[in-house]
Amino acid sequence: MAHLLGAEALHLEYPTRVVFDSVTLGVNEGDRIGLVGRNGGGKSSLLGLLSGQVSPDSGRVTRRGGVRVGVLDQADTLDHTRTVGQTIVGDRPEHEWAGDPRVRDVIAGLVVDIPWEARAGELSGGQRRRVALAALLLDEWDVVLLDEPTNHLDVEGITWLADHLKRRWSRNTGGLLVVTHDRWFLDEVCTMTWEVHDQIVEPFEGGYAAYVLQRVERDRQAAASETKRQNLMRKELAWLRRGAPARTSKPKFRIEAANTLIADVPPPRDRVELSRLATARLGKDVIDLLDASVSFDGRPVLRDVEWRIGPGERTGILGANGAGKSTLLGLIAGTITPDSGVVKTGKTVRVGVLDQEFAELAAIAGDRVREVLDRTRTTFVVDGRELTPAQLLERLGFAREHLSARVADLSGGQRRRLHLLLVLLAEPNVLVLDEPTNDLDVDMLAAMEDVLDSWPGTLIAVSHDRYFLERVTDQQYAILGGRLRHLPGGVDEYLRLRAGSVPAGSAAPAAIAAATAGRTAAAGTAGPAGAVGLSNAELRVARKELAAIERRLDRLAAQVAAAHAGLAGHDPSDYEGVLRITKEVGELEAEIAALEERWLELSEQTPSPSSS
Repeated sequence: MAHLLGAEALHLEYPTRVVFDSVTLGVNEGDRIGLVGRNGGGKSSLLGLLSGQVSPDSGRVTRRGGVRVGVLDQADTLDHTRTVGQTIVGDRPEHEWAGDPRVRDVIAGLVVDIPWEARAGELSGGQRRRVALAALLLDEWDVVLLDEPTNHLDVEGITWLADHLKRRWSRNTGGLLVVTHDRWFLDEVCTMTWEVHDQIVEPFEGGYAAYVLQRVERDRQAAASETKRQNLMRKELAWLRRGAPARTSKPKFRIEAANTLIADVPPPRDRVELSRLATARLGKDVIDLLDASVSFDGRPVLRDVEWRIGPGERTGILGANGAGKSTLLGLIAGTITPDSGVVKTGKTVRVGVLDQEFAELAAIAGDRVREVLDRTRTTFVVDGRELTPAQLLERLGFAREHLSARVADLSGGQRRRLHLLLVLLAEPNVLVLDEPTNDLDVDMLAAMEDVLDSWPGTLIAVSHDRYFLERVTDQQYAILGGRLRHLPGGVDEYLRLRAGSVPAGSAAPAAIAAATAGRTAAAGTAGPAGAVGLSNAELRVARKELAAIERRLDRLAAQVAAAHAGLAGHDPSDYEGVLRITKEVGELEAEIAALEERWLELSEQTPSPSSS
């Protein structure tokens, strides 16, 4: 394939370390490359070198004549005096750009909720980031370099961006390099992965799932020094292979090799045992939200929320920015009081909160990490082994040399891991996580998930990271129109529900709002899933629904097994308890029956990918 962009013998060093040493690589037509590696390893520096924003100490960057390169870096480069509209479409008259479906799609996908006439300087950092991304995507580029483009995007925005990048160029044309910690996004978009580590750039075929397998094989062939990381990645691979969404339908690696590697790896979580431990720690009463409503400045945020949270439940919360997710967490944690309704908390409940502001760390900002750990309990049990706080922090990817650093001097990712450690060491039995994946690279995300796998208690997580939600939670709910709704079909069901509604309070020009409404109306009048003569897009939607149903059925089967185990060990004289568990089993089995009926309907009407 034709060469677009590359590097020959690049060497880059800063006063304290060498970043790259004799790196040679190339980007060809059709390449869709994801960059992964530890924070500070050189991913952003590599994009800077390839874009020409950073000059190497030696070596050279090559670029085919006439190739246009577009860059989204992490710096705020917008002109704060220009309006959102001027920044995105320039001075083009509205009738000209509003008639361009590509422009309408980008605006509706990224900035439909941002005031069109607002000046960039009046926006939040996240809003400016989305405006900059929209402006970049509307230009014509042969190569696009994106540094953490999913930051400040919700699940819908991330899904839209992935779809846009897959459609942006025709097959075997254009080039994409993207730095992101969003593993779902890497799998959805990328056909190649570059791992930046130890002054080199190591290429792997495929997206994140394929990268995991190849890295496991690499680590197996290495020496015992890699054993710890290898075991962690084997566990990650086991989850990916056993049903991570949208991966088994795209086998970019040898299934036989994967099955051999994970033959002796147990599932990430022993759900029955965790449920038993959680019930023992919590009892039957955890937290009940009964017709709870919350308003701010007269604006309803949550309406009549009815949710009885059980022991050992692991729940992910979805919703658009500003939908009320953090408010819901505040009700659960007891930091927000409902305007109406009741929040009942069990007598044994101890809530631990990992928030976005590191509130717990403010009081210890001047302390050294080692001093903080010395004041905590002495051991913590993970996978049946007792670990000291320092060992647990090391398991979360914290280097020993950082134990002498002051808390205020830690990076964002280090503070997040220390905060999680302190929350866990306080021994809560209900854990509330508000965007816990911010500032973490893919290795640290896997380490966090590994620790959470063995944590016995009720877990509630809000995250825009789809992979994380599907990895650590067993069920998902969404806040839609201020109301809490269960999602039997998981994230895919949420995206379908959101696609069927025009965003409230749309601030984009009337032309864009009308286009969005028209698109929604068209989608709403489409025939039922599985109708004869499905388009390719409808087939993809139907197959995704099938996959989502299969995942939900697996989760329900595990919940039924756990409920039966709980019933078998329950005191038979506790009539109310036996009745409650029996009712739960009946509700689960009813949901299974309904999903199986829908699965049969879809499977009969939707041909398999190989036959279409």
